[in-house]
Amino acid sequence: MKAIITFLVLAFTTVLLNAQEFKFKQETINYGKIAQGSDGVRVFEFTNIGDAPLIIKEIKSSCGCAIPQKPERPIMPGEKSQISVSYDTKRVGGFFKAITIFSNAKTERKSLKIKGYISKKEKRKV
Repeated sequence: MKAIITFLVLAFTTVLLNAQEFKFKQETINYGKIAQGSDGVRVFEFTNIGDAPLIIKEIKSSCGCAIPQKPERPIMPGEKSQISVSYDTKRVGGFFKAITIFSNAKTERKSLKIKGYISKKEKRKV
């Protein structure tokens, strides 16, 4: 019985020590107040602070109005990378959306957020 418990403790410790992990510069991007039709692309920058390659399997958005773009190749230990999100700025009003990352990191599911306010574009008088 002691051998089984010792094995489980060692296996668990090994998994924790050899884990991939994100470190984001920021986990929420605030667009602030922007004009309708403005550039809706923002970038989340991160570093793999683990000791093994980090693989982002999938990224999902809480709506079709925010389209995330994931890195296609593994992010090596110590390497920096980014996830870009394009929000549809044709929609007037406030927004708060979640971006969920699925990866091989120690925490398999990571949530990022975007928020802001799109103000209606004023028509110019000629």
